[in-house]
Amino acid sequence: MKITKFLDSLLERASKELKTIVLPEGEDERILQAAHTIAERKAAKLIILGNPEEIKAYFDKNNWNMDGIELLQPETSDKLEKYADLLYELRKAKGMTPNDAKKLALNYNYFGTLMIKAGDADGMVSGANHSTADTVRPALQIIKSAHKERSVSSALILVANDKPYIFSDCAIIINPSEQELADMALASSETALKFGLSPKVAMLSYSTRGSGSGGMVDKVRTATKLAQDMLLLDEYKSLPIMIDGEMQADAALDTVVAKKKAPDSRVAGQANVLIFPCLEVGNISYKLLQRLCGCEAYGPMLQGLNAPVNDLSRGALAEDIVGMIAITAIQATK
Repeated sequence: MKITKFLDSLLERASKELKTIVLPEGEDERILQAAHTIAERKAAKLIILGNPEEIKAYFDKNNWNMDGIELLQPETSDKLEKYADLLYELRKAKGMTPNDAKKLALNYNYFGTLMIKAGDADGMVSGANHSTADTVRPALQIIKSAHKERSVSSALILVANDKPYIFSDCAIIINPSEQELADMALASSETALKFGLSPKVAMLSYSTRGSGSGGMVDKVRTATKLAQDMLLLDEYKSLPIMIDGEMQADAALDTVVAKKKAPDSRVAGQANVLIFPCLEVGNISYKLLQRLCGCEAYGPMLQGLNAPVNDLSRGALAEDIVGMIAITAIQATK
């Protein structure tokens, strides 16, 4: 497994305050390989959901010890009833019955999310064999948004030439409104701060400062103003966050282009947080950079929840999963 400079830094940070992370997909070899690396580096305590005999046999076959790893099978867990009761209490107002709750608690993603809600784990990583919706739905129903009035979005960390960038949204909100884009900009800024970046946020468009026109440009321009106004709120005004737009990608990233297109901007040419106008653009962009340019991509991670639940691409490599477990552990630190 290739441990890059950035991944090594994530593992080092995660090891300073051990958090308990649930992995609901114990049937996947990539998950087990990643779990072995995390355990070796003592970057988190792990709870793997699945068949204990099969998982233990895989570790034994590879001569790996299981220090720091707990195996749990929801079907036989003595906590199943407790979690089903918790789910029923959370969802009964939506029409859920006790029997429905018990059946749903057997779903591994729901079981893992309920572990977090019950205080038995700090975060969860899933998605190697499940859709984003399968990972996100339990989180929205059980963990819920930290700000009821704000949208939950996703972000990922893309590393190019050892330099990390935050990309949002690449997985959750298909066609964000102006307010959702503004929420995304602030949530992504908080994510950047969590990982040691001073956020310089570019609200991306095919226009820079009025060079183009159209409904999409207007949306990004309005979202930029909303996000800048939000910076005046008490929770943000003391934080080192800069937001500018609308802005083309070259103006956001290239200092020479920035001097021509937005010479007075404190973000242009230096952006490290990129907010895309729609999911389609963000998702295509990061996958192209990952596959054609060899950039590292960790995510998507959910933003705006009360506890970290993060998604994996179904094409994720074992080292990508290692990174996501470390990221989730870091997100869980206060």
